[in-house]
Amino acid sequence: MISWESFRHQNTAYDLTHLHPRIVIFTQAAKGDRPERTYTVNVAFGLHCFTRGLKENEQPDPALSYSDSREARIFDFERFELSKRLPALVQNLPQSKCFHTGHANYFSIEVLNDQGHAIEYEIYFAVTRSGKKGGRLTLFVQSAYVRDDKHGLNKPQKKAISFYVILFNTLNDRPIKPAP
Repeated sequence: MISWESFRHQNTAYDLTHLHPRIVIFTQAAKGDRPERTYTVNVAFGLHCFTRGLKENEQPDPALSYSDSREARIFDFERFELSKRLPALVQNLPQSKCFHTGHANYFSIEVLNDQGHAIEYEIYFAVTRSGKKGGRLTLFVQSAYVRDDKHGLNKPQKKAISFYVILFNTLNDRPIKPAP
């Protein structure tokens, strides 16, 4: 799993340890005949949580480049600041509305208050079975950004999916179809 190196720009270090891999335990309460269920989830955060792609006709400052083994992107100071909230937002996914993208991932929209203004923060993630014994899962936060005019078409058109349904079905190799 990926541990991000701090980003340095103009004599300032931007610490990314809040996005280092972690293990999160999610416990679904018993309900009716269903027993309590505990899910051990390896959580990792991707490059897109604190960087962005190039804008049209942009000539990027090379000092803002940040890369992983697959791609180089532009360090985004707003995404970086918001990424500090991601560990708590992931922990809160059981109480959040999750939506299927129609592909192999999901997203949740959190409304955050940024200095008196409500902003919609989209968090895209995938859940897979971990190769480790013991029924572990891996949740990879692929991207997180503020919804704006460029991203406005991603508004959910379908019914929300419980985060626990995502975990249970993934762990038990059951399909999760987008809700109608």
